[in-house]
Formats: sequence, structure tokens, C-alpha cells
Amino acid sequence: MISIKKYLDMEAPEPAAERPASNHLDPGAMECYRSVLSCIGANAIRVCPGFGTDLEAGLRGLGSRLSVTPTVESMLLTETQVEVLVAEWGEKTSDHFKEKADEVKELLIALAKAAESVGTKDLGYSNRFKGLINRLEQIADFDDLTKIRSTIVERANEMKIGVNQMTEDSQRLVADLKAQVSIYETRLKSVEHLAYRDELTLVANRRSIEERMRCNIANGQAFCVVMLDLNRFKSVNDKYGHVAGDDLLKQFAKELQMNTRSGDLVGRWGGDEFVLVLSCEAFSAQTHIDRIEDWVFGKYTIQVGAEKLPVVVQLDASIGAAAWHPGETVEQVIESADKAMYLHKNRARMQSV
Repeated sequence: MISIKKYLDMEAPEPAAERPASNHLDPGAMECYRSVLSCIGANAIRVCPGFGTDLEAGLRGLGSRLSVTPTVESMLLTETQVEVLVAEWGEKTSDHFKEKADEVKELLIALAKAAESVGTKDLGYSNRFKGLINRLEQIADFDDLTKIRSTIVERANEMKIGVNQMTEDSQRLVADLKAQVSIYETRLKSVEHLAYRDELTLVANRRSIEERMRCNIANGQAFCVVMLDLNRFKSVNDKYGHVAGDDLLKQFAKELQMNTRSGDLVGRWGGDEFVLVLSCEAFSAQTHIDRIEDWVFGKYTIQVGAEKLPVVVQLDASIGAAAWHPGETVEQVIESADKAMYLHKNRARMQSV
């Protein structure tokens, strides 16, 4: 930008003493100077919008002030102020671009480290990522932001292609693993089912019964235990054989389960003893016992011998019930139900004599 002093010297070839002194400037020259200031501001915005806007506003204000007081003194003052504004803008803009360049370089270094990490996890992609890492590290030495930008785009596309390929391979691997896990889950559920089911009758086994009771106790949930001991079952085994006896146990267990609510548990305690875990208070347990006596006890047809001859047998059971009280253990509740069942059995024996 031409200095004001040089401009004044060009306009005054004769000695100042030989012509009248004037403190006012030519309007055309002033308009030209204001246009220069406006052009500087517009270009500053294009170069760096963040700081260019402030410079353009400052220059516009100086130009407006000149239009009010177009004197040599005001123009000299304006020149000084313009130099200060432009110097501040240049310093801020330089620091800004240096900071942005440093940020980009830091990102590149981080990107290179990420690529290295990914590459080391899969040896099949190691060589591909090594080349990419080297090219990324080279970009960090560039000073031209335009070159940095274009090179980043190229390297990013390379990484995208590599990652996409790894993703596809990983998806196939994950799909295979899921299939294998599904097989093992199915097997595990089958094993768990067998672990908690009586092998003969397929109702809950002793382990499952105790587990349900412990769960109820832990949750403070009221429940009752009903023990059933089949009467004269030994005579069925002795007379018709164990195969027929097993058939009777399976039929009884099925009938017992069909006449019990879904929220209750039916299980085989062992031998010819069965257990019900009823989710109810003590006063409700008798209702369930009455239903069992009406619908479960009675006549059953079993298959006897190699010829599978049908034989009808009468079946009933001695029953004992006990409600859980807070503070009691599983063993204590079972013992109470067992005692009640034997009292029932003894009374039945005495009545039959």
C-alpha cells in the first residue's frame, strides 16, 4: 500500500513555500483510498473469515471517518491505524493457520497410530497398514494445508477400503462363532433340563425342588410344601414287575402335573414319593389337596408282561402339608411336611384295621 507521505510528495512537485498551503485532499484521491481499504477488507474475509470480518469492519469505519474529515492530518492518522489493524490481522491469521496445521498433524499422527493398532491385531492386514502408516507420517512434515487436505482424503480412502475388508472378514468370523455358540447353548439347555428333571417321570427332581424352595425363601415369598407317598406301590412292583411300576409312576406324575397350577412345581422326591411346591398361603393349600384327591387318585391301567396285558389298579397316597414360616430352612419345611404325611399314613392304617 502506497504511503501517504509519498502520495503527498507526488502531488507537490513545487516547493511548498512557493504555493499556497492546503489542508484538504482531492475528493477523487480520497475515494480511491477508501476503495483500497474496502478491497483489503474483502480479501481478508476470503482468506480467513474469522479474523477478516473484524479487519473489514475496522477498515470500513476508518474510511467512513475520512469521508467526514478529508484532511492531511486525518489521512496520516488513518494510515497509522490501518497499519496497526493489518499487522494485528496478519499475526492472528498466521497463528490461526499454524494452530490448524498443528491440529491436522496431531490428527494424522493419531490416525497413524490407530492404523498401526488395527494392523497389528490382524497379521493378514499388517503389510497393507504399514504402507498407510508411513504415508500418514510423511504428511505431518508438510506445510501446505491444501496438500495436506488432498493427501488426507487419499489416505482416508485407503484406510476405509482396508477397514471395510476387515469388517467383512470379521462378520463372517462372527457368524461362524454365533453358529457354534448356538449349538453349545442348545446342548447346555438340554443338559440343564436333564439336570433338573426326573429321568423317569420327567417332572422336577429333588435338586430342582430344593432350588425352588431356596429361591422362595430368599425372596420372602410364601409357599407350602405337599408331600405324597403312594400307598401300596410296593405290592404293584412285587406283583406286576418294576416295568409296570415305572409305567404307573409316569402316569401318576402326568396326572398330578395336569391338575396343578402352572405357577406351582411338581416333583419326584424319590421312589414313590412326590412333592408339590405351592405358591400360596397355608389356608389355600387344602383346596389344592382336595382337587388332587378328586382328580388324581383313582384307577390307573398299566401294561403287564411281554404281552402288554392291561391291568387296572387303584391308586391313592398319604399326604402331608406344611407352610413355610420366615426364618425356617428348606430342611425344616420338608421335615414338617414329611411328619404330617406319616401321621396321615398311620391314621389310614389304623382305620383299615
